[in-house]
Amino acid sequence: MRKERKEKLLKQYRITEPESKKYLLPTKKDFEIISKCKQLEKMRLSKEDRAFMKFIKTQLERDWRKPLLKELERLLKKYK
Repeated sequence: MRKERKEKLLKQYRITEPESKKYLLPTKKDFEIISKCKQLEKMRLSKEDRAFMKFIKTQLERDWRKPLLKELERLLKKYK
């Protein structure tokens, strides 16, 4: 993604510098996902919806496998 285009999307979707470093944002849809998650964070969500929203954000992280494995381990302990 060209630098100018990325800067424009960062401003358009109000993505902070730390967020742009934490998340891979190669497409406009990725910017939309983060933006919608940020909107949802401001709302009163159920515990399940909040957990699902956090999971969605982990899928955009550079190392998305780490939170995925952590959640799988938690589920395995829960149901053993």
